[in-house]
Order: sequence, then C-alpha cells, then structure tokens
Amino acid sequence: MLDGTISQTGCIWHQVTLTVLANGHIHPISFLVCPIGNTPAILGMTRLTAEAPLIDWQQGLITFPKQVQIASEEEADPNPLAQLLEQYHEFAKVFGKEEFKVLPPHREYDISIDLIPDAKLSPGPLYGMTDAESKALKQHIDKELATGKIRPSTSSTGAPVMFVKKADGSLRLVVDYQKLNDVTHKNVYLLPRQDDLMAKLRHAKLFTKLDLRWGYNNVRIKEGDEWKTVFRTKYGLFEYLVMPFGLTNAPATFQHFMNDLFRDLIDVTVVIYLDNILIFLENPEEHPSHVREVLLRLMKNQLFCKLSKCHFHVTTVDYLGIVITPAGFSMDQRKIEAVTSWPQPKTIKQVQAFLGFANYLRRFIPNFSSVARPLHNLTKKETPWSWGNLEEAAFQELKRLVTQSPVLVHSNPDLPYYLETDASGVAMGAILSQQGEDNRLHPIAYMSKSFSGAEANYDTHNKELLAIIKALEEWHIFLEATDKPIQVFTDH
Repeated sequence: MLDGTISQTGCIWHQVTLTVLANGHIHPISFLVCPIGNTPAILGMTRLTAEAPLIDWQQGLITFPKQVQIASEEEADPNPLAQLLEQYHEFAKVFGKEEFKVLPPHREYDISIDLIPDAKLSPGPLYGMTDAESKALKQHIDKELATGKIRPSTSSTGAPVMFVKKADGSLRLVVDYQKLNDVTHKNVYLLPRQDDLMAKLRHAKLFTKLDLRWGYNNVRIKEGDEWKTVFRTKYGLFEYLVMPFGLTNAPATFQHFMNDLFRDLIDVTVVIYLDNILIFLENPEEHPSHVREVLLRLMKNQLFCKLSKCHFHVTTVDYLGIVITPAGFSMDQRKIEAVTSWPQPKTIKQVQAFLGFANYLRRFIPNFSSVARPLHNLTKKETPWSWGNLEEAAFQELKRLVTQSPVLVHSNPDLPYYLETDASGVAMGAILSQQGEDNRLHPIAYMSKSFSGAEANYDTHNKELLAIIKALEEWHIFLEATDKPIQVFTDH
C-alpha cells in the first residue's frame, strides 16, 4: 500500500454497495468484502481514475481535493463467516448470500411430473384473502419472480393457494397440489428410517451438522413439466421452475438426489435425511477432512448452506429433533416443552394434531399405544366426541411420560441384548436394552403397537407371542447384527 503497510489477504465472500461522499458528491461504490487487516477500505484503480486524487509518491501520501467519507463498519453487513471455522473459509461460496439467489442448474435429478393416462387437470378455486394475506402474497410473488424460481404462466390448470400461520405469527404460502398429486405417478423411492440413521452413530465422537438453503428448491422442474405446477392468484397465474413443497414426489426426488451425491460417504461418515446433513466420525483428528469433502461436493454442485443453522465439530447435536451425544439420544427440550404446554384439545382435529406430534417421540415413551388408546379412540369415525376423565387422564399421562423420558443409549453389537415384552387387552409393548458399565440395563428403544381387530381377539398367550414377534421385527437391524444371545423376558 502507499504507506508501506502490507494488507491482509483472504477469500472474497461478499459484495456490498456503500454510499461514499467524494468531492462534495455522493457516489454508490461497489466494494468486494474480504479480510484486509485493520484497513477500513481500499480504493482501487477504477475509483482512483474516476476521482483523480493528488498522489505524492515520495511521501506515500494521497490527497483528495474534498473530504472523502466511507461507511462505518457498523453500516456494512455483518461478517457471514464469523461462525465458520477458518479452516473452511475456502468454501465461503457455500455460505454466501448472493449464491442463494442463483437459480440452480438443470440436472439428471430434475423432478418430472408424470400423469396417469387420460388424467385431466382443472383449475382450482380462488380463495378469499385478508388484506394482510394479499400483501404477503404480492410480496411472495415479487420475490420469487426476482429470483427466477417462478414465472408467469398461461396454463389452463392451476392449484389454489392459501396461507397458514407459522409459530412466530408470520404467514407461509401453501399451494394445494392435492388434485395434481391424485393423478401423478408415485415415486416409490424410500426415505431412510430414523432408527436406521441413528444406529450408524454408535461410535461417533464428533459431529458437524449442515442445513441446506432452499430445501426442495435446489431441484429444478424437468423442462416441459413446469406448466403442471401452476398456481392461481388474483395477481395472475404462475408456474415453478424449481421443485416446490407440496408435490407428492418431492421428498423421494430430493432424497434420491442427496443419496447419489454422497453415495460413497453415506453410513460411513455421513447420514442424510432430505436437506439435513450430519457428518460424524469416531476419530476427531480425521473429522475436518470429511467435512471438507462434503463442502467440496456441495460447492461443485451449487448447493448452499445456511450458516446460522450449521454446527461444526460439536459433541452434542440436535438432528431431526433428537439430541445426539456419544452417550446416546434424548428428546429435544423444545419438543418436551411443546408437549407439556399443549392445551387441552377441543376437537377431533386438535386431538389428531397432538397425537401426530407426540407420535414422533414414541420411541422414548414406554407403552405409548396403550396410554394413548383413549385419545386414538376419539379419532375414529364412529366415536362421538366426548372428552371425559379417561381422555384427560391419557392426555396428562403422555405429558408426564414425556418429561420423564430417559436417555436412550447407542446399541453395541458386541454386547448381549435384553428384550422385555408385555401385552394388554388393546396394545403390546417392548423394551430393547443392554447392560452398561454400571451393570444396569439401559434402554436402546421402546416399541408400542395397538392390536388390530383380529389380534385383539387373541388369548393372552398368543398376544404375548405376537409381542415378541413384532419386537424382533422392529429391531431386526440390531438383533441380526450380533452373535451374542438375546434374552427375552415376558410376564406370561
């Protein structure tokens, strides 16, 4: 530099336009943002030529005829790499905000919307909206048009749109693709089972979690199928160029994309559920190289992460709503609080909503089906609505069990398994455990299932046998992987 100092160098991770006062005039100047040490800003040849300053080369001085003022550090955008470990700064592009606005390329994984023979798509209704919803709709359309995710359409069909409130009170647009989904050939590509994902983590000591931006929008609609995604609004018809939420084959398509991209790493150092990537390793010294490999593939495939939701080199991580440590699994405290603060249901839909949420946590709750039976009975079509003492007791007991849920330990195929089963009149339950260093049994998972119509008529002996069979089927991924004896305990 002119004063003899040497500027720091680093990756350019942002571009910002700042207002600069020069020669009595205000100029918008684009700056490339990167680490340059203690120097607030460097004006390059383009700006020096435009401003024609007086330069004293002998003394290393530069003088502008008028005062020049640049934006203060507080006026600039915060450093998006502040949370990123320095060893990963070369992958700054993966976390850059500008890249988030770039339409993803067409790939072999583009989603095709194949309709069943002779299927006909008709336009859906146009729902009424409040002033707030209309404003949100217009803003959403303008934003999506600007990013190129949607474009105006002349399609003869069109799905209706509506808004639902998020937990924070903001509005989320929902496109109702029910009619389109009804006549779409289904993609049978399976999503991974949660218990199967967790079973791969038993030796992990260190974790890195990456959260992809855009989610499904990282996948393009197959060229020629865009018209099928059209949605109707009072501001016109619009169709998607990227895969939106709501399409029946969206989850399968995205999982297929992720599985192929990381095929050689999956179940070795990576587990992936849709847009949630978890990198795990037993040896902490090798962990950074595997994180780099994942980031490199993301960068090459123009996939980007939201840095604020990523966590690097941690020993405790929240993944898919489950807290994972080297010792085992536990419920996310936020989910526990959500259940315990759940208001008493007043309608069948509210009961279904509660059961749907609680069901996600059932692997932590012993005898879930038996305890929840009165609530499940309320959701049957032939059952009239009646919230009495039995239903209230079941509701409160589920809340209590959630707060007392234990830590589930990782399975160890080198240790014997203990299987405890039980069967009542309406449901069966089981616990899979292993003995810890304290010589006590520690649960790996709980299972609970209701008996079907025919099964409910079995005698007690056969119900107990059925419970054993169902438990062996439920946990076969653990039990088939061991050469140790499996001890089964039943009370009949």
